[in-house]
Amino acid sequence: MNRTETIAAIATALSPAGIGIIRISGDDALTVADRVFCSAGGRKRLADQKGYTVHYGHITEDGEVIDEVLALVMRAPHSYTTENCVEIQCHGGLLVLKRILAAILRNGARMAEPGEFTKRAFLGGRIDLSQAEAVMDLISAKNEYSRKSSLRQLSGSLSEKVKELRAKILYESAYIESALDDPEHISLEGYPEHLKTVLQPLVQEMEKLAETFSSGRVLRDGIQTVILGKPNAGKSSLMNVLVGENRAIVTDVEGTTRDILEEQIHLRGISLNIIDTAGIRETDNIVEKIGVDKARNTVDKADLILYIVDGSRPMDENDRQIIELIGDRKAIVLLNKSDLAQVLSIEDVERAAGRPVLAVSAKEQTGIDALEERIEEMFLSGEIDFNDELIITNDRHRTALEEAVHSLRLVLQSIEDQMTEDFFTVDLLNAYEELGSIIGESMEDDLADEIFKRFCMGK
Repeated sequence: MNRTETIAAIATALSPAGIGIIRISGDDALTVADRVFCSAGGRKRLADQKGYTVHYGHITEDGEVIDEVLALVMRAPHSYTTENCVEIQCHGGLLVLKRILAAILRNGARMAEPGEFTKRAFLGGRIDLSQAEAVMDLISAKNEYSRKSSLRQLSGSLSEKVKELRAKILYESAYIESALDDPEHISLEGYPEHLKTVLQPLVQEMEKLAETFSSGRVLRDGIQTVILGKPNAGKSSLMNVLVGENRAIVTDVEGTTRDILEEQIHLRGISLNIIDTAGIRETDNIVEKIGVDKARNTVDKADLILYIVDGSRPMDENDRQIIELIGDRKAIVLLNKSDLAQVLSIEDVERAAGRPVLAVSAKEQTGIDALEERIEEMFLSGEIDFNDELIITNDRHRTALEEAVHSLRLVLQSIEDQMTEDFFTVDLLNAYEELGSIIGESMEDDLADEIFKRFCMGK
């Protein structure tokens, strides 16, 4: 990436809308914009205007008016990218947006790479790498909790914590180096025990933070929710009720669902990726058997299982296999078809499944509110490990924390083994570097490039 070049891209979604935005950034952003922007009076140049000002006019090229626009001027370093920026607000038709962008590119700007505006903000020191990643998470947030978590990270909460941890590690490393260089004035007597008292709380804090990733992944990607049960237990009917439309085929014929169906819903602010599976039973039908095998495989990736029992039929060997398959995974057991004559009681199913049971009728849509409340309760109470504190949502951050913990544990082991202090510094600095990779203060350029490539165009 050449930061001396002025870049441009459409910053809004590529679909018809009332307003569209083209973003220009770079040393020559104002000059490039002036080549296509004509103010209402025809005399105003954007290059002469103050930052944080808005100007009415038209985009023209070769004497032809392309659109009526507003031009927002932001001067370096007080812009998103820390560079001179102009944002053109025009009508949101795709043809208009593409015509304006083409005119800008013909007049001195080049097309921005995906994520290049945010990368320039990172390189300009406006945000660190964890905040840059939070921008993408905020854009793709699927629920209110995900939005709040992303915004918290964007505001610098993770950055501040990482910097605090690094400062403590760096201080101890610098002390050791100073003592080794000047043993006459700086003593290391009793220092290993002191270092142990410093590092042990750090290790515990970092481990606790890394462990929040399981919650963070659910927060960002949604709860992988698998619906399990025997054929014709009402799995597809329940999915249709939760989704709010007839997404799955429902018949009285057993084995209708032979493949996996997936839908995402937002339930009380929580994202659920609902997966309807084939009814689990022994079968000689090759196609149905493939569906049953797929159903079993989805269980390993599930954050939550909705196990449906048909209350109008007795439990059998297939139910026993399903209960065994679920094991100690997080699950809600539903006694379905409460609108029909019941062969099973809630107590019967609770004894067999070893869990509390909710009575529902997918057909009559009764008991659904209780199910939603139970899911919300599990999510918010911590049964699915969510809390409102700092949470790691990025696997790269989790890995860096775990590597840093490993390095600090090596230091603690060296202390136990009564190694000399010069052995401590290598692992201390490794931990310092690993933590630095979270905020982009110690990482290879190609890794940063790979991260920003995941951004959308214009961001």
